[in-house]
Amino acid sequence: MSTRIIKTTRFFSTELLNQYRQQMDPAADAVVSVMAEKGGAKGVRQLLLERTAGHIQLKDDPYCKDFYETHHQLPAWADQRQIDKACQLFQKNKDIVTLLLGCMSLPYTYLGADGVQVLMLSQRMQNDTRKRLEETGEFVFGILDESAWKGDSPEALERLLNVRLIHAAVRWFSLHSGKWNPAWGMPINQEDMVGTNLSFSYLVVLGLRKMNVHLDEKEEESYLHFWKVAGFLSGVAEELLPINLREAYILSQQLSRHLFRSSTEGQLLTRALLKVMQEDIPEALKSLPAAQMRFLLGDEWADQLAVPAVPFEKKIIPWIPSGLFFKSQG
Repeated sequence: MSTRIIKTTRFFSTELLNQYRQQMDPAADAVVSVMAEKGGAKGVRQLLLERTAGHIQLKDDPYCKDFYETHHQLPAWADQRQIDKACQLFQKNKDIVTLLLGCMSLPYTYLGADGVQVLMLSQRMQNDTRKRLEETGEFVFGILDESAWKGDSPEALERLLNVRLIHAAVRWFSLHSGKWNPAWGMPINQEDMVGTNLSFSYLVVLGLRKMNVHLDEKEEESYLHFWKVAGFLSGVAEELLPINLREAYILSQQLSRHLFRSSTEGQLLTRALLKVMQEDIPEALKSLPAAQMRFLLGDEWADQLAVPAVPFEKKIIPWIPSGLFFKSQG
């Protein structure tokens, strides 16, 4: 009889998570501080626009070059074989993963009632939802391409470091908006960043299970490892990133207890997301995105986000084609 090994895991106390709510990303924030000193809000906005457009490579930007040269290498523990395996898994299941990102991962991030305030201040997720979703999809498809991790200057590293600086610029504007409440913690803090990382990694693994995509444990661990590497390069503290599936489960449980609650802001963002999904499908099927969201999130979280209750449609979701709401980009 085989014996199942219980993997070791760390536990993340509320006290520890409270500490990480006050921590940001010093290296990326330092780049933005230089821009602010030289050009004020206009300088930071210019950095944000350039990094969002991505026309100038970091190594060619005089203000970002040192940051790039310091941080553009993989951590010593990164496993290229697992990175490749994760990319292959994604390419094989990209239609379903695209659906999961929209109907599970994004709403999951809206459950954090304090962290979601950054999205409300920027106003892009509710006022330019489609464009923001397209940018997120482009980012995910870009880094989950095996070729993006090859060569002397891997494209994936450029994308991840770019996003890291975008977050730092948004963080600066949030803190200087005159509207930021210190009770929310720091904007785009370490706790919220690792929660977002889980939404792309562990939540997708759970979603694939719900969608009856059968992966073995090594495949799931490879996908988690990929996002651990991506999280590290994105500025998440290494000690916060889960090292295995069991630890990811424990961290996700603790984060949900610590952060998740009903909020007007989370509900507004969810409503905007559902509206975009409904624009792409026939009138008779417009309740299906809400049903898919409820099926994937579960009723407790869906209720917190005020996702409409659609019992009949929820029952038939397992038989709905995964590409109905979102089209993959490849």
